[in-house]
Amino acid sequence: MLDTMIIGAGPAGMAAGIYAARAELSHLVLESGLMSGGQIVNTSEVDNYPGLKGIGGFELAMKFREHCDACGVKFRDGKVVKVEKNEERFLISLEDGETYSAKTVLFATGAKHRTLGVPGEAEFAGSGVSYCATCDGAFFRGKEVAVIGGGDVAIEDAIFLARICKKVYLVHRRDEFRAAKTLVNRLRACENVEFVVKATPARIEGAGKVERLVVNTETGERELPVSGVFVAVGMLPNSELLQGLVSLDASGYVIAGEDCRADVPGVFAAGDLRTKHLRQVVTAAADGATAIYEIEAYLNER
Repeated sequence: MLDTMIIGAGPAGMAAGIYAARAELSHLVLESGLMSGGQIVNTSEVDNYPGLKGIGGFELAMKFREHCDACGVKFRDGKVVKVEKNEERFLISLEDGETYSAKTVLFATGAKHRTLGVPGEAEFAGSGVSYCATCDGAFFRGKEVAVIGGGDVAIEDAIFLARICKKVYLVHRRDEFRAAKTLVNRLRACENVEFVVKATPARIEGAGKVERLVVNTETGERELPVSGVFVAVGMLPNSELLQGLVSLDASGYVIAGEDCRADVPGVFAAGDLRTKHLRQVVTAAADGATAIYEIEAYLNER
């Protein structure tokens, strides 16, 4: 029986693996993708991870994996189809029919961004189309960009970008916003922000890089001359395995605090999967470390 099963091999899962190996906990990191790294594999450049300014997302993921390998972290490819608690242990069933037993389970399955589903979005993802203004905004300093969405995150992103960009277009399908009024008022006070309301994205165009966002308005198509498109229409946590096992919030995130403990003893959540304010590589890695510390404490309690 393993001390802990770590499900997910993004920054949170790999950091957890390093700490588990160093703590000499029996463990296994399950990864279902083609390679380790999670979302950062598809990011062209990461500019806010301390000590590694401007590193490529794929390169950063490989550095995480190299560190894991050097520490003796144990990995296995496999898709988990079911996790159930059986008395004082957890049974983890894989798609290939194999089943593992563990004293604790750390879920680090992350979340995925909701997409627009318009032409050009996938083509320019990571190269002009971004889902994180905090991560990528600095690359568009002095340029014109568009933010798509009407919730708190979209408005906060637009405020953030307005400080460093020449102009920000806020595109929203309605003329009212879900975001807090105080945030909207702050954005309206920004002189370099234009509200493009009752508009929906039609396509993203460019030759090798983003050059324009075409939107559908009440009067027809309109072209916005932007270098970057920031999509802020929500996230989808990868929490299907946890439904019925632990408590989730209304959006599907695992309800877990800074100690990464879910409300079922022995279940932990780290990274983008859990309820938190800031979802970044650095906070995911911190969660992985914290979760193993808490798992050690949990095992010692028993």
